[in-house]
Amino acid sequence: QVQLVESGGGLVQSGGSLRLSCAASGSFFSIYTMGWHRQAPGKQRELVATISNGGSTNYAESVKGRFTISRDNAKNTVYLQMNSLKPEDTAVYYCNAQVHNILRVTADYWGQGTQVTVSS
Repeated sequence: QVQLVESGGGLVQSGGSLRLSCAASGSFFSIYTMGWHRQAPGKQRELVATISNGGSTNYAESVKGRFTISRDNAKNTVYLQMNSLKPEDTAVYYCNAQVHNILRVTADYWGQGTQVTVSS
């Protein structure tokens, strides 16, 4: 079984910063792409950023230049540094990972979500 546990959410004023972390644990062979998605009230879940196991990154246009995704493969952890936060960044942020598990199947796993609230 694979678990993803997020941390680092909270309440911050507009223009502030937060750093999210997501650690993968359990039994698996390898982790491929990791990423962050978010879902605001009444809206669909959307991609925020992804990072491959080689370090290639991809960002939603709305966060480019403000958010930075990174990972520590030795710790099976992905981070999201969020700067210049705006009220429209308010959402539940979910960690996602493509994991080659012990059944030798590559599957998507999700964390439980962490709330980020940006006040104006």
